[in-house]
Amino acid sequence: MRMLDSHYIGGQWVRDHEERHRTIVNPATGEPSGHMRLGDAADVDRAVAAARAAFAAFSRTTRQDRLDLLDALIAEYQAAIDDMAARITEEMGAPAVFARKVQAPSGLGHLMTARKMLETFSFHEDRGSTRVAREPVGVVGMITPWNWPINQITCKVAPAIATGCTMVLKPSEVAPYSAELFAEIVDRAGVPAGVFNMIWGEGPTVGQAIAAHPDVDMVSITGSTRAGRAVQAAGADTIKRVTQELGGKSANILLDDLSDDAFVSAVTRDTLGVMMNTGQTCTARTRMFVPRDRMDRAAETAAAAAATVVTGAPGDAATQMGPISHRDQYEKVQSLIEKGMAEGARLVAGGPGRPQGAPNGGFFVQPTVFADVTPDMTIAREEIFGPVLSILPYDSEEEAVAMANDSPYGLAGAVTAADAGRARDVAQSLRTGIVHINGAPNDITAPFGGYKQSGNGREWGDYAFHDYLEVKAIMGFADDAGHAA
Repeated sequence: MRMLDSHYIGGQWVRDHEERHRTIVNPATGEPSGHMRLGDAADVDRAVAAARAAFAAFSRTTRQDRLDLLDALIAEYQAAIDDMAARITEEMGAPAVFARKVQAPSGLGHLMTARKMLETFSFHEDRGSTRVAREPVGVVGMITPWNWPINQITCKVAPAIATGCTMVLKPSEVAPYSAELFAEIVDRAGVPAGVFNMIWGEGPTVGQAIAAHPDVDMVSITGSTRAGRAVQAAGADTIKRVTQELGGKSANILLDDLSDDAFVSAVTRDTLGVMMNTGQTCTARTRMFVPRDRMDRAAETAAAAAATVVTGAPGDAATQMGPISHRDQYEKVQSLIEKGMAEGARLVAGGPGRPQGAPNGGFFVQPTVFADVTPDMTIAREEIFGPVLSILPYDSEEEAVAMANDSPYGLAGAVTAADAGRARDVAQSLRTGIVHINGAPNDITAPFGGYKQSGNGREWGDYAFHDYLEVKAIMGFADDAGHAA
């Protein structure tokens, strides 16, 4: 049984003064796996003070200083990557193979990408005698979720370090074990005291205190749209910068020029993509648009693909899909599956209830596919955040694009077509921050973020740096000959 009873503040593990605890549950068994001593606003004050005190020196470090620091973090992360994968499996139920091959390496990838981008990133440009300088924004509050726990921590921490910011992190209270290990990695890497601070706690207390704190210059949150609204409102009094990566209901358009083989291949690929990480991915392309005359073919193919997904205990080598990460989300997914059936969508795979043979006690959901979904149905509009695919018919390319854009969200999307020119045209018509053409993989150097209620700002690669930098115009910086005055 794990016990998280100390925050990481000012380079030390500090015992919390509060006696409020939260039980951490293993989602594969439904049984307690540990306890967390919850922080409060006073703990946030201490962490922010440590970050503020460290900022003066850290913001003035050289590029090489920060490259060396990222190198140390990368080395320590590499040494701990197997432990990181095991903790992710324990805390949020990711299958062990997926945690080792995808979840844990994603954190390393963000650290390595930030290091590479820092080598050549320009922190100033000169325009005549004026220098436009990019300077660290200050103390950054970070609020991260449970579905990709270390991925979301590192894609915030890495650019903060690269740009010279200090930070206070509130990791997910649902999946905190990987965050504890990351703080240990930070400590072993020799990150200066106060640059990285971490507080255990819940959103309405610690998250709210971070967002409202007058000495926090910026908040970066990944979470639900509801949580994003609350953070933005809390930060409004101090006019702090708030960047958000929030919900999604991503559209996936299969155009009518695909051959039958290519169509079947795309439906299979994209159905399995929705089931990855038990559907707990904000970019999951859960709305599949297919030509009306291919609906039955799509339904048959998607159902067959869903039937191949092996659901089971995360530690089993054969398991491809583990449990939903916590009870509340499990109940939400079950409720939305039932609503899809009640509203008249055609269930072709899965449904409510537990998968046959799933371990007792865990929060396991069946890989589920609905066909003949209409745009007004709840399952076509709300983010389910579970392994549930909705297939919608269209009669023209224009209609498909219009339905895809008819959403309050705009995080990701996809288009598959035989004609690359048509695919590019559709991709440019989608009102989303990310589009994948013909199954293109993720590019970790590309900007990641959304339109509309999916958030603002961008993460990943050098685009992430800009959110952590203020822009200063220094007029008269150089003399008429171009020399520094």
